[in-house]
Amino acid sequence: MGAVNSELEELFQEKRRVRNPFVPIGALITAGVLTAGLISFRQGNSNLGQKLMRARVVAQGATVALMVGTAYYYGEKF
Repeated sequence: MGAVNSELEELFQEKRRVRNPFVPIGALITAGVLTAGLISFRQGNSNLGQKLMRARVVAQGATVALMVGTAYYYGEKF
């Protein structure tokens, strides 16, 4: 059983995942703007809601770009 665990540990050390700390922050910002936009629509302020939905698209696009950029940058190294 010990030999199997050491082989798994070696495998996982070779394929180390890299995390970008800005991706969860971007996801939280996206969720916050989405929530604020939905609340704004519910209260009847459609102009503000529309602006917040556009801001959500920008935040979501930036988060996806961070994810793709991180995968591209570290994809060749690991």
